[in-house]
Amino acid sequence: MTHSIRRTTHSVFVGTVGIGSKFPIRVQSMTNTDTADIAATTAQIIELAQAGSEIVRCTVNNDAAALAVPEIIKRIRDSGCTAPIVGDFHYNGHVLLKKYVACAVALDKYRINPGNVGGGILHDKNFSEIISIAREFDKPIRIGVNGGSLDSELLTRNMATNAGLKNPISARDVYINSLVESALSSATRACDLGLCGDKIIVSIKASDVATCVEVNRRLAALCSYPLHIGLTEAGVAVPAIVSSTVAMSKILAGGIGDTIRVSLTPTQSTKRTQEIDVARAILQSLGLVDFIPRVTSCPGCGRAENLAFQRVVSRVNEFVSSRIEVWKKIDSRACEKKIAVMGCVVNGPGESRNADIALSFPGRSEEPRAIVFIDGNVARTLIGTVDQIEADFLSMLDLYFLTSSTK
Repeated sequence: MTHSIRRTTHSVFVGTVGIGSKFPIRVQSMTNTDTADIAATTAQIIELAQAGSEIVRCTVNNDAAALAVPEIIKRIRDSGCTAPIVGDFHYNGHVLLKKYVACAVALDKYRINPGNVGGGILHDKNFSEIISIAREFDKPIRIGVNGGSLDSELLTRNMATNAGLKNPISARDVYINSLVESALSSATRACDLGLCGDKIIVSIKASDVATCVEVNRRLAALCSYPLHIGLTEAGVAVPAIVSSTVAMSKILAGGIGDTIRVSLTPTQSTKRTQEIDVARAILQSLGLVDFIPRVTSCPGCGRAENLAFQRVVSRVNEFVSSRIEVWKKIDSRACEKKIAVMGCVVNGPGESRNADIALSFPGRSEEPRAIVFIDGNVARTLIGTVDQIEADFLSMLDLYFLTSSTK
Protein backbone atom coordinates (compact mmCIF):
# COMPACT_ATOMS: atom_id res chain seq x y z
CA MET A 1 0.00 0.00 0.00
CA THR A 2 1.35 3.46 -0.87
CA HIS A 3 0.07 7.00 -0.46
CA SER A 4 -2.17 8.07 -3.32
CA ILE A 5 -1.34 11.80 -3.16
CA ARG A 6 2.46 11.79 -2.93
CA ARG A 7 3.80 15.08 -4.29
CA THR A 8 7.26 13.86 -5.26
CA THR A 9 7.89 13.47 -8.98
CA HIS A 10 11.58 12.53 -8.84
CA SER A 11 12.88 9.09 -7.89
CA VAL A 12 16.31 8.39 -6.44
CA PHE A 13 18.03 5.05 -5.98
CA VAL A 14 20.15 4.56 -2.88
CA GLY A 15 21.89 1.30 -3.61
CA THR A 16 19.05 -0.93 -4.75
CA VAL A 17 16.40 0.91 -2.72
CA GLY A 18 14.16 3.27 -4.67
CA ILE A 19 12.97 6.49 -3.05
CA GLY A 20 10.23 8.75 -4.38
CA SER A 21 6.67 8.69 -5.64
CA LYS A 22 6.99 5.32 -7.38
CA PHE A 23 8.09 3.62 -4.18
CA PRO A 24 6.78 3.06 -0.64
CA ILE A 25 7.81 5.51 2.05
CA ARG A 26 11.09 4.15 3.42
CA VAL A 27 12.13 3.78 7.06
CA GLN A 28 15.63 4.91 7.95
CA SER A 29 17.73 4.69 11.11
CA MET A 30 21.22 5.60 12.25
CA THR A 31 23.86 3.80 14.27
CA ASN A 32 25.08 5.23 17.57
CA THR A 33 28.24 3.16 17.78
CA ASP A 34 31.74 4.49 17.22
CA THR A 35 32.10 3.81 13.50
CA ALA A 36 35.80 3.05 14.04
CA ASP A 37 34.63 0.03 16.08
CA ILE A 38 34.07 -2.26 13.11
CA ALA A 39 32.57 -5.18 15.01
CA ALA A 40 30.09 -3.08 17.01
CA THR A 41 28.99 -0.99 14.04
CA THR A 42 28.58 -4.03 11.80
CA ALA A 43 26.47 -5.77 14.44
CA GLN A 44 24.25 -2.75 14.96
CA ILE A 45 23.69 -2.17 11.25
CA ILE A 46 22.59 -5.78 10.84
CA GLU A 47 20.33 -5.50 13.89
CA LEU A 48 18.71 -2.32 12.57
CA ALA A 49 18.21 -3.81 9.11
CA GLN A 50 16.68 -6.97 10.54
CA ALA A 51 14.29 -4.81 12.57
CA GLY A 52 13.07 -3.17 9.37
CA SER A 53 15.37 -0.25 8.65
CA GLU A 54 15.53 -0.06 4.87
CA ILE A 55 18.44 2.41 4.88
CA VAL A 56 21.05 2.78 7.64
CA ARG A 57 23.23 5.82 8.25
CA CYS A 58 26.48 5.93 10.20
CA THR A 59 28.76 8.75 11.29
CA VAL A 60 31.92 9.30 9.27
CA ASN A 61 33.60 11.95 11.36
CA ASN A 62 37.33 11.18 11.35
CA ASP A 63 40.09 9.16 9.71
CA ALA A 64 39.45 6.04 11.78
CA ALA A 65 35.77 6.01 10.84
CA ALA A 66 36.50 6.54 7.14
CA LEU A 67 39.05 3.72 7.20
CA ALA A 68 36.55 1.38 8.87
CA VAL A 69 33.65 1.95 6.45
CA PRO A 70 34.78 -0.38 3.61
CA GLU A 71 35.35 -3.28 5.99
CA ILE A 72 32.03 -2.68 7.74
CA ILE A 73 30.17 -2.74 4.43
CA LYS A 74 32.04 -5.87 3.31
CA ARG A 75 31.05 -7.65 6.50
CA ILE A 76 27.40 -6.71 6.36
CA ARG A 77 27.18 -7.75 2.70
CA ASP A 78 28.88 -11.06 3.54
CA SER A 79 26.18 -11.56 6.19
CA GLY A 80 23.46 -11.20 3.56
CA CYS A 81 22.36 -7.73 4.69
CA THR A 82 21.48 -5.59 1.66
CA ALA A 83 20.44 -2.34 3.37
CA PRO A 84 22.12 0.68 1.75
CA ILE A 85 24.66 2.43 3.97
CA VAL A 86 24.81 6.21 4.15
CA GLY A 87 27.79 8.21 5.37
CA ASP A 88 26.93 11.16 7.62
CA PHE A 89 29.41 14.00 7.05
CA HIS A 90 29.82 17.25 8.97
CA TYR A 91 32.61 19.83 8.82
CA ASN A 92 35.24 17.61 7.15
CA GLY A 93 33.34 15.53 4.59
CA HIS A 94 35.23 17.08 1.68
CA VAL A 95 38.52 16.02 3.30
CA LEU A 96 37.53 12.47 4.25
CA LEU A 97 35.84 11.61 0.96
CA LYS A 98 38.82 12.83 -1.01
CA LYS A 99 41.42 11.22 1.26
CA TYR A 100 39.70 7.83 1.64
CA VAL A 101 38.55 6.81 -1.82
CA ALA A 102 37.57 3.32 -0.68
CA CYS A 103 35.12 4.88 1.77
CA ALA A 104 33.67 7.15 -0.91
CA VAL A 105 33.20 4.16 -3.24
CA ALA A 106 31.74 1.81 -0.61
CA LEU A 107 29.02 4.12 0.69
CA ASP A 108 25.64 4.16 -1.05
CA LYS A 109 24.87 7.81 -0.30
CA TYR A 110 26.45 10.87 1.30
CA ARG A 111 24.59 13.04 3.79
CA ILE A 112 25.84 16.62 3.98
CA ASN A 113 24.68 19.61 6.01
CA PRO A 114 25.08 22.99 4.24
CA GLY A 115 25.47 24.71 7.60
CA ASN A 116 28.50 22.58 8.47
CA VAL A 117 30.41 22.59 5.17
CA GLY A 118 32.44 25.70 5.96
CA GLY A 119 32.05 29.44 6.19
CA GLY A 120 32.61 32.22 3.70
CA ILE A 121 34.45 31.34 0.50
CA LEU A 122 35.28 27.91 1.93
CA HIS A 123 31.60 26.97 1.89
CA ASP A 124 31.34 26.90 -1.92
CA LYS A 125 34.75 25.29 -2.31
CA ASN A 126 34.11 22.48 0.17
CA PHE A 127 30.57 21.88 -1.09
CA SER A 128 31.82 21.71 -4.67
CA GLU A 129 34.44 19.12 -3.73
CA ILE A 130 31.83 16.84 -2.18
CA ILE A 131 29.54 17.17 -5.21
CA SER A 132 32.48 16.43 -7.52
CA ILE A 133 33.21 13.21 -5.61
CA ALA A 134 29.52 12.22 -5.66
CA ARG A 135 29.50 12.71 -9.44
CA GLU A 136 32.71 10.74 -9.91
CA PHE A 137 31.41 7.70 -8.07
CA ASP A 138 27.76 8.12 -9.12
CA LYS A 139 26.45 8.55 -5.57
CA PRO A 140 23.26 10.30 -4.48
CA ILE A 141 23.37 12.89 -1.73
CA ARG A 142 21.01 14.07 0.95
CA ILE A 143 21.15 17.77 1.61
CA GLY A 144 20.09 17.84 5.23
CA VAL A 145 19.44 21.20 6.88
CA ASN A 146 18.96 21.11 10.67
CA GLY A 147 17.41 23.86 12.73
CA GLY A 148 20.26 23.65 15.22
CA SER A 149 22.99 24.01 12.62
CA LEU A 150 21.53 26.45 10.11
CA ASP A 151 24.15 28.52 8.28
CA SER A 152 24.60 31.45 10.70
CA GLU A 153 25.77 33.81 7.94
CA LEU A 154 22.61 33.15 5.93
CA LEU A 155 20.32 33.64 8.92
CA THR A 156 22.09 36.84 10.03
CA ARG A 157 21.87 38.29 6.53
CA ASN A 158 18.18 37.45 6.19
CA MET A 159 17.38 38.87 9.64
CA ALA A 160 19.12 42.11 8.72
CA THR A 161 17.28 42.35 5.40
CA ASN A 162 13.95 41.72 7.08
CA ALA A 163 14.63 44.37 9.74
CA GLY A 164 15.03 46.96 6.99
CA LEU A 165 11.67 46.21 5.38
CA LYS A 166 8.70 48.55 5.75
CA ASN A 167 6.55 45.57 6.79
CA PRO A 168 8.92 42.99 8.26
CA ILE A 169 7.77 39.44 8.89
CA SER A 170 8.22 37.66 12.21
CA ALA A 171 11.63 36.35 13.28
CA ARG A 172 10.15 32.83 13.20
CA ASP A 173 9.14 33.25 9.56
CA VAL A 174 12.60 34.56 8.68
CA TYR A 175 14.08 31.51 10.40
CA ILE A 176 11.80 29.08 8.54
CA ASN A 177 12.39 30.83 5.21
CA SER A 178 16.13 30.64 5.83
CA LEU A 179 15.93 26.90 6.42
CA VAL A 180 14.11 26.46 3.13
CA GLU A 181 16.51 28.77 1.31
CA SER A 182 19.52 26.87 2.62
CA ALA A 183 18.13 23.56 1.41
CA LEU A 184 16.94 24.69 -2.01
CA SER A 185 19.93 26.88 -2.84
CA SER A 186 22.22 23.97 -2.00
CA ALA A 187 20.19 21.61 -4.19
CA THR A 188 20.30 24.16 -7.04
CA ARG A 189 24.05 24.53 -6.59
CA ALA A 190 24.49 20.74 -6.74
CA CYS A 191 22.52 20.67 -10.00
CA ASP A 192 24.63 23.51 -11.40
CA LEU A 193 27.71 21.45 -10.57
CA GLY A 194 26.36 18.54 -12.61
CA LEU A 195 24.70 16.33 -10.01
CA CYS A 196 21.37 15.47 -11.61
CA GLY A 197 18.01 15.80 -9.88
CA ASP A 198 17.67 12.03 -9.62
CA LYS A 199 20.68 12.04 -7.28
CA ILE A 200 19.34 14.55 -4.75
CA ILE A 201 17.24 14.04 -1.62
CA VAL A 202 16.43 17.02 0.59
CA SER A 203 15.49 17.29 4.24
CA ILE A 204 14.86 20.03 6.75
CA LYS A 205 14.50 19.06 10.39
CA ALA A 206 13.74 20.94 13.58
CA SER A 207 13.15 19.79 17.14
CA ASP A 208 9.95 21.81 17.56
CA VAL A 209 6.88 20.04 16.17
CA ALA A 210 5.12 23.12 14.77
CA THR A 211 8.28 24.41 13.09
CA CYS A 212 9.07 21.01 11.60
CA VAL A 213 5.58 20.73 10.12
CA GLU A 214 5.55 24.27 8.73
CA VAL A 215 9.01 24.15 7.19
CA ASN A 216 8.31 20.87 5.41
CA ARG A 217 5.06 22.19 4.00
CA ARG A 218 6.82 25.27 2.65
CA LEU A 219 9.65 23.18 1.25
CA ALA A 220 7.30 20.74 -0.47
CA ALA A 221 5.45 23.59 -2.18
CA LEU A 222 8.68 24.79 -3.77
CA CYS A 223 10.37 21.62 -5.03
CA SER A 224 9.77 18.11 -6.31
CA TYR A 225 12.80 16.39 -4.78
CA PRO A 226 12.20 13.34 -2.59
CA LEU A 227 12.02 14.56 1.00
CA HIS A 228 13.32 12.91 4.15
CA ILE A 229 11.31 13.91 7.24
CA GLY A 230 11.60 13.72 11.00
CA LEU A 231 12.33 15.73 14.11
CA THR A 232 16.00 16.55 14.64
CA GLU A 233 15.94 15.34 18.22
CA ALA A 234 12.70 13.97 19.62
CA GLY A 235 13.83 13.12 23.16
CA VAL A 236 13.12 10.12 25.36
CA ALA A 237 10.29 7.63 25.82
CA VAL A 238 6.59 8.53 25.56
CA PRO A 239 6.96 12.31 24.99
CA ALA A 240 9.42 11.65 22.16
CA ILE A 241 7.19 9.06 20.54
CA VAL A 242 4.17 11.35 20.76
CA SER A 243 6.07 14.36 19.34
CA SER A 244 7.40 12.30 16.45
CA THR A 245 4.01 10.81 15.72
CA VAL A 246 2.24 14.18 15.74
CA ALA A 247 4.86 15.89 13.56
CA MET A 248 5.20 13.16 10.97
CA SER A 249 1.48 12.43 10.80
CA LYS A 250 0.75 16.06 9.98
CA ILE A 251 3.45 16.12 7.32
CA LEU A 252 2.63 12.75 5.80
CA ALA A 253 -1.09 13.52 5.68
CA GLY A 254 -0.32 16.13 3.02
CA GLY A 255 1.46 13.60 0.81
CA ILE A 256 4.83 14.97 1.94
CA GLY A 257 7.69 12.64 2.79
CA ASP A 258 9.48 9.81 1.02
CA THR A 259 11.72 8.56 3.82
CA ILE A 260 11.32 8.97 7.58
CA ARG A 261 13.37 8.59 10.71
CA VAL A 262 12.20 8.72 14.32
CA SER A 263 15.14 10.14 16.29
CA LEU A 264 14.61 8.72 19.77
CA THR A 265 17.15 8.92 22.56
CA PRO A 266 17.52 5.30 23.72
CA THR A 267 17.55 4.47 27.43
CA GLN A 268 19.16 1.59 29.27
CA SER A 269 15.90 -0.35 29.01
CA THR A 270 15.26 0.27 25.29
CA LYS A 271 16.99 -0.85 22.13
CA ARG A 272 18.13 1.31 19.26
CA THR A 273 15.62 -0.57 17.13
CA GLN A 274 12.73 1.09 19.00
CA GLU A 275 12.92 4.03 16.61
CA ILE A 276 12.26 1.66 13.71
CA ASP A 277 9.26 0.11 15.47
CA VAL A 278 7.77 3.57 16.02
CA ALA A 279 8.41 4.70 12.43
CA ARG A 280 6.77 1.59 11.00
CA ALA A 281 3.82 1.97 13.38
CA ILE A 282 3.30 5.58 12.25
CA LEU A 283 3.26 4.61 8.58
CA GLN A 284 1.00 1.63 9.13
CA SER A 285 -1.42 3.53 11.38
CA LEU A 286 -1.81 6.15 8.65
CA GLY A 287 -2.50 3.45 6.07
CA LEU A 288 0.58 4.36 4.04
CA VAL A 289 2.59 1.13 4.19
CA ASP A 290 1.73 -2.30 5.57
CA PHE A 291 4.63 -3.98 7.33
CA ILE A 292 2.86 -6.63 9.39
CA PRO A 293 -0.75 -7.73 10.01
CA ARG A 294 -2.40 -5.38 12.47
CA VAL A 295 -3.47 -6.96 15.74
CA THR A 296 -6.41 -5.14 17.32
CA SER A 297 -6.94 -5.80 21.01
CA CYS A 298 -9.04 -4.13 23.68
CA PRO A 299 -7.44 -2.52 26.75
CA GLY A 300 -9.15 -4.94 29.13
CA CYS A 301 -11.51 -4.03 31.96
CA GLY A 302 -13.27 -5.53 34.94
CA ARG A 303 -15.28 -7.81 32.64
CA ALA A 304 -12.17 -9.57 31.34
CA GLU A 305 -9.77 -12.04 32.92
CA ASN A 306 -7.08 -9.43 32.47
CA LEU A 307 -3.86 -11.29 33.18
CA ALA A 308 -4.79 -14.24 30.99
CA PHE A 309 -6.10 -11.96 28.23
CA GLN A 310 -2.99 -9.78 28.24
CA ARG A 311 -0.78 -12.84 27.98
CA VAL A 312 -2.69 -14.17 24.98
CA VAL A 313 -2.48 -10.80 23.23
CA SER A 314 1.28 -10.71 23.80
CA ARG A 315 1.70 -14.23 22.48
CA VAL A 316 -0.34 -13.49 19.36
CA ASN A 317 1.78 -10.42 18.60
CA GLU A 318 4.99 -12.37 19.14
CA PHE A 319 3.71 -15.20 16.94
CA VAL A 320 2.73 -12.84 14.12
CA SER A 321 6.17 -11.20 14.22
CA SER A 322 7.90 -14.58 14.10
CA ARG A 323 5.83 -15.93 11.20
CA ILE A 324 5.20 -12.94 8.95
CA GLU A 325 8.20 -13.55 6.66
CA VAL A 326 6.92 -17.08 5.98
CA TRP A 327 3.37 -15.85 5.42
CA LYS A 328 4.49 -13.17 2.96
CA LYS A 329 6.05 -15.85 0.78
CA ILE A 330 2.66 -17.55 0.60
CA ASP A 331 0.56 -14.41 0.16
CA SER A 332 2.03 -11.06 -0.92
CA ARG A 333 -0.88 -9.31 0.79
CA ALA A 334 -0.41 -11.01 4.14
CA CYS A 335 0.64 -7.74 5.80
CA GLU A 336 -2.70 -6.18 4.92
CA LYS A 337 -4.65 -8.73 6.98
CA LYS A 338 -6.33 -7.74 10.24
CA ILE A 339 -6.30 -9.83 13.39
CA ALA A 340 -8.33 -9.17 16.54
CA VAL A 341 -8.02 -10.52 20.07
CA MET A 342 -10.87 -9.24 22.23
CA GLY A 343 -11.54 -9.69 25.94
CA CYS A 344 -15.31 -9.75 26.43
CA VAL A 345 -18.72 -9.72 24.72
CA VAL A 346 -19.24 -5.94 24.72
CA ASN A 347 -17.13 -5.10 21.63
CA GLY A 348 -15.57 -8.50 21.00
CA PRO A 349 -17.99 -9.98 18.44
CA GLY A 350 -18.29 -6.73 16.46
CA GLU A 351 -14.55 -6.14 16.23
CA SER A 352 -14.00 -9.81 15.47
CA ARG A 353 -16.39 -9.75 12.53
CA ASN A 354 -14.49 -6.77 11.10
CA ALA A 355 -11.18 -8.64 11.24
CA ASP A 356 -9.91 -11.32 8.86
CA ILE A 357 -9.36 -13.70 11.75
CA ALA A 358 -10.14 -13.07 15.40
CA LEU A 359 -10.39 -14.59 18.85
CA SER A 360 -13.17 -13.29 21.09
CA PHE A 361 -13.04 -14.19 24.79
CA PRO A 362 -16.34 -14.23 26.69
CA GLY A 363 -15.20 -12.17 29.68
CA ARG A 364 -14.93 -12.90 33.38
CA SER A 365 -18.50 -13.87 34.17
CA GLU A 366 -19.66 -15.51 30.96
CA GLU A 367 -19.31 -19.15 29.97
CA PRO A 368 -15.56 -20.06 29.64
CA ARG A 369 -15.29 -20.49 25.91
CA ALA A 370 -13.75 -18.38 23.12
CA ILE A 371 -15.10 -17.92 19.61
CA VAL A 372 -12.87 -17.80 16.54
CA PHE A 373 -14.13 -15.65 13.66
CA ILE A 374 -12.74 -16.07 10.14
CA ASP A 375 -13.69 -13.63 7.41
CA GLY A 376 -16.53 -12.30 9.55
CA ASN A 377 -18.12 -15.64 10.34
CA VAL A 378 -17.99 -17.91 13.38
CA ALA A 379 -15.51 -20.64 12.48
CA ARG A 380 -15.04 -22.50 15.75
CA THR A 381 -15.63 -22.30 19.48
CA LEU A 382 -12.57 -23.10 21.58
CA ILE A 383 -13.13 -24.68 25.00
CA GLY A 384 -10.52 -25.51 27.65
CA THR A 385 -7.81 -23.81 29.63
CA VAL A 386 -6.43 -20.48 28.52
CA ASP A 387 -3.22 -22.28 27.52
CA GLN A 388 -5.18 -24.67 25.31
CA ILE A 389 -7.28 -21.89 23.76
CA GLU A 390 -4.12 -19.92 23.02
CA ALA A 391 -2.38 -22.90 21.42
CA ASP A 392 -5.43 -23.77 19.31
CA PHE A 393 -5.85 -20.20 18.09
CA LEU A 394 -2.19 -19.88 17.13
CA SER A 395 -2.50 -23.08 15.10
CA MET A 396 -5.60 -21.76 13.36
CA LEU A 397 -3.89 -18.42 12.77
CA ASP A 398 -0.92 -20.09 11.12
CA LEU A 399 -3.12 -22.30 8.95
CA TYR A 400 -5.21 -19.29 7.90
CA PHE A 401 -2.16 -17.43 6.56
CA LEU A 402 -0.54 -20.50 5.04
CA THR A 403 -3.68 -21.13 3.00
CA SER A 404 -4.74 -17.48 2.49
CA SER A 405 -3.51 -17.33 -1.10
CA THR A 406 -6.05 -19.99 -2.05
CA LYS A 407 -8.97 -18.10 -0.55
